[in-house]
Amino acid sequence: MTGLSPAPAAAEFDLKAHIRGVPDFPKPGILFYDISTLLRHGPAWKAAMHRLADVVKPHRPTLLAGIESRGFLMAAPLALELGLGFIMLRKPRKLPGETIGYDYALEYGTDRIEMQADAVRPGDRVVLLDDLLATGGTMAAGIHLLRKAGAEVPLAAALIELTFLNGRARLDVPVETLVAYDD
Repeated sequence: MTGLSPAPAAAEFDLKAHIRGVPDFPKPGILFYDISTLLRHGPAWKAAMHRLADVVKPHRPTLLAGIESRGFLMAAPLALELGLGFIMLRKPRKLPGETIGYDYALEYGTDRIEMQADAVRPGDRVVLLDDLLATGGTMAAGIHLLRKAGAEVPLAAALIELTFLNGRARLDVPVETLVAYDD
């Protein structure tokens, strides 16, 4: 692994200051944490990637996986910087070729997450990334899917965690997040 070059004064960036809260999106009563403001601020984005690299590297991954779609924004550039491959976990019928999937329960109904059948080999160490950990349902489904394919999942990581939703309690792997919101 090559590792990231040190971000200038990475520790001094308050990542929360670069994440915009958007009330009543996508529906009334929801406060949406918009990372587009972080993504467009180069030094803060670099600091976030540097901090993610610091929590991911000790787990010695062979691949990084991102959950559609904002998880791609975390995992793909981090994989590139760490010299690792990147795989996509997507909604149904979005990937070419043979896929494997995992169905999981939502509050009202079910959903499915898929990956290409040849994306991992048994024994690969795959760290799973997303932009946000809320209830943990999608992250847990991603972990189950990776294991179904024979991967070992040593860590799940996210940029943001909504701690009041207690999503990490649904995960049976260590979890690292960079920013926490308590309400």
